[in-house]
Amino acid sequence: MRDWAKARRERTHHLIELGGLVQKAGLVDLTDDDRATLLGAFLDIAGQLREGRNTASGDLKTRWRRAGLHAFDAEKEHAGRKEQP
Repeated sequence: MRDWAKARRERTHHLIELGGLVQKAGLVDLTDDDRATLLGAFLDIAGQLREGRNTASGDLKTRWRRAGLHAFDAEKEHAGRKEQP
């Protein structure tokens, strides 16, 4: 496979995974699949993180990361219980 095709496939896979996170968070349903609302929310988040790279933005990222890791762990635990007879 050519390098450009491989890079394009990897980028596509990455973007699909990011879209899955939007779905997993429930944002599609909560916004009635309004992409302008979703974009506005993401722009707001980016603005919060961009505001001076101060302690508050670091605290936000830490809090969001913990919440995300907790959600991933809960999903794994739930999936593990489903597989057990």
